[in-house]
Amino acid sequence: MVAELKSDFSSRVAAFVLRHRIVLTTILLLATCFLGYQASKIQVDAGFEKQLPKKHQYIQTFLKHRKEFGSANRLLVLVESPTEDIFTPEYFEVMKAVTDEVRYLKGVNRGGVRSIFTPNVRFVEIVEGGFSGGNVVPAEFQPTPEMLSVVRENIIKANIVGRLVANDFKSAMVSAELVDQDPQTGEQLDYLEVASELEAKVRAKYEKNGFRIRIIGFAKAMGDIADGASGVITFFGIAFVVTLILVLWFTGSWVLTLLSLGCSLAAVAWGLGMLSLLGFGIDPMSILVPFLVFAIAISHSVQIVHAFKEGISDKGPEGALSARDAAERSLGKLWIPGTVALLSDAAGFLTIMLLEIRIIQELALTAALGVSMIFFSNLLLLTLCLSFVNEYRISKKESSVIKLSKCFGVFATGKAAYICIPFALIFGVLGSFEALQVKVGDLGSGVPELRQTERYNIDSRYITEHYSIGVELLSVLVETNPDACTNPDILRRIDHFAWQVQNTEGVQSTISLPQIIKIVNAGWNEGHPAWRIIPRNPQTIVQSLFLIQTDTGLLNADCSVMPVLVFLKDRRAETIKRVVDVVKEYATQHNSNDIKFQLASGNMGIAAARNEVVSAAQTEMLLLVYVAVSILVLLAFR
Repeated sequence: MVAELKSDFSSRVAAFVLRHRIVLTTILLLATCFLGYQASKIQVDAGFEKQLPKKHQYIQTFLKHRKEFGSANRLLVLVESPTEDIFTPEYFEVMKAVTDEVRYLKGVNRGGVRSIFTPNVRFVEIVEGGFSGGNVVPAEFQPTPEMLSVVRENIIKANIVGRLVANDFKSAMVSAELVDQDPQTGEQLDYLEVASELEAKVRAKYEKNGFRIRIIGFAKAMGDIADGASGVITFFGIAFVVTLILVLWFTGSWVLTLLSLGCSLAAVAWGLGMLSLLGFGIDPMSILVPFLVFAIAISHSVQIVHAFKEGISDKGPEGALSARDAAERSLGKLWIPGTVALLSDAAGFLTIMLLEIRIIQELALTAALGVSMIFFSNLLLLTLCLSFVNEYRISKKESSVIKLSKCFGVFATGKAAYICIPFALIFGVLGSFEALQVKVGDLGSGVPELRQTERYNIDSRYITEHYSIGVELLSVLVETNPDACTNPDILRRIDHFAWQVQNTEGVQSTISLPQIIKIVNAGWNEGHPAWRIIPRNPQTIVQSLFLIQTDTGLLNADCSVMPVLVFLKDRRAETIKRVVDVVKEYATQHNSNDIKFQLASGNMGIAAARNEVVSAAQTEMLLLVYVAVSILVLLAFR
């Protein structure tokens, strides 16, 4: 009785739609044109802020101290020498020019730019009576052999080898911080424009005569991913042709094939058009979602066309039908299963919005909108278009694909089914076990959205191999009382923490205020290694502190926060988790009223927060998907 009621309801809906087919077809075609126009106006929208899970504890800590220690959104531009080292007149000319270009890029915090040519990179040396210091590259610098020798000595004295200058002296880098809003317009910084400027004003301009420019950072990664969209479009073109051939093989009709592909493309246009109307752009990370929507739409189109062909052939229960009647029968037959399938897809994507990371929520919205539009573009529009087809020009011959599929149908009936069920159960158990081993986060080095052979990842590996600091930074913010940087007990605890983390597998190096104080203290004592300690006397510590400025990122103005910079060897999920677990365990054991070790800043701090948010939500998301799909299926088949 229930099945009859549902069938009756579906039939009434189908009859209503086909009764008003001219009006509805006109409305849907006009809507397709309008939303297609809106889709053409959609902008690629990349943003650093969108990657932050802002309610996570690590990000709360990061945002709390952001003004004091800057953004985790950094840009590194490296100039590699064509000769055995950087100490040539030609190299210094190029390095100075690149430093100036980076300083005046849109969105760069000019005061935070650091290179051997910037005044905030200084050296200190021990002389008779105390210390002497100055800029690494003196103001009176001329590229003579004598001055180049002086600069080499200054670089060593400044302790920037492995940080701003490569360990093998074959390259040096410019480090810059990007702000999230354009300082001139106040609007969100266009990262793709920044990436384009880096290519035009830096790489294209100075990568010649043997010099090599290497660039990494969020802006450059987004630019490279967006540039890869042209390759994605080529791939989509190939996939489109392959799909056309397969659908043509299945339908045996150019008319049915082109209608299927056209309505599936309309689903993409509807989704992107709705996204544009809602005021959203499309993030480079979501660039593949429209192709996913197209693939889902094609699968629905094939089912609709198959039901239609069955109606116009003499295979149907009523015999051969007219195109209009076959379309009505097809819609009545697929109305409930098609609607349930699309609602299930949309529900699955919408559960991803539980992850409170804006970039993932936008991806979920893009996908959910896209599959929702398939209801209009395929279930309705395609069916309506089929009703106008001349059924006498459509081949009634059974497709070879159907014949082939019937061969596999034997596995669903009889003895073969009893054989398949145990195998299905075995594979289900094995799959469930392997699913538990899935890691959340990156499994390799570099940017996972790009191939390891892409220029960005090659540049990233080069920096990791030739510099001590690496490019993957986890900053642990040590919160304490004001003026604590003169407290020897606090400094020793921070130093012990840095040592503990330094000896963790996956850590390349650490930098902290106590480490620098020990070096300076030795300098006050003729550089003797025995004096590379934290002084017991606060006044002696003050003597060492006067050389350490807040722009080093190792302390804030009132010495109440002292970050420990932890450079990781790679960005693998297991590396990040291992180091974060060490920090958490140490904090649990040593946090007190006067000192707290807080996670986290740096690009790896943000990655750690993202990984934890996803790990915490994945079980809940899966359960919600299963519940939503189960409810929809029960409603459809009750």
